[in-house]
Amino acid sequence: MSDDADDPLVEVIRAVGHENVTAEHASTFELTTDDWLTPAGDCIVGVEADRTPRDFSAAFREACRDADATIEATLVVDAGDETYAETVTGRGHPDLALLDDRSMVGRTSEYTDDERTVLVDGDAAAADLDRDLVAALADEAELTLRLAVEPAE
Repeated sequence: MSDDADDPLVEVIRAVGHENVTAEHASTFELTTDDWLTPAGDCIVGVEADRTPRDFSAAFREACRDADATIEATLVVDAGDETYAETVTGRGHPDLALLDDRSMVGRTSEYTDDERTVLVDGDAAAADLDRDLVAALADEAELTLRLAVEPAE
C-alpha cells in the first residue's frame, strides 16, 4: 500500500467527536468543520474537521466524478485504550462537485445536488456504524476519515 500523503486518489481528514454525536441518521453520515453540534445533527459523526472537499486535490475530485469509481470512506476512531474502524463503500458520480468549504457527506442515495457529497450509493450510513465506535465519538474521541477513490478498470 502506498503512502497516503503521496497518493492523489486518497484524502485524509482529521476531526473529533462531540457529546451530541448520536449517529442515528439512516441515509447519510457527515463531518463538519463546525466546532459545535446540536442534538438535531444525527448524521454528523465528527466536528472540527481539518479539511473539506474544497481542499481535495483536482485528481481526487476528477476520479470521484466517474460513476463506475469505487469510493471507500474508512472511519478510524482512537478512543485512547481502544481503536475502532469501519469502512463505508460507495461510488462516484459525474455530478459530484466536491467544492464545499464546511462539510462533507456520504450518502446511501444517489443525491448529488450540493457541493458536500463525497460518495453516493454507500453501503452504510451513520445509523449503521458500530455503536462502540459511536460511543467513543460521543466521548469526543479523535476521528480520522480516509477517503480513497479507485477508478473503474
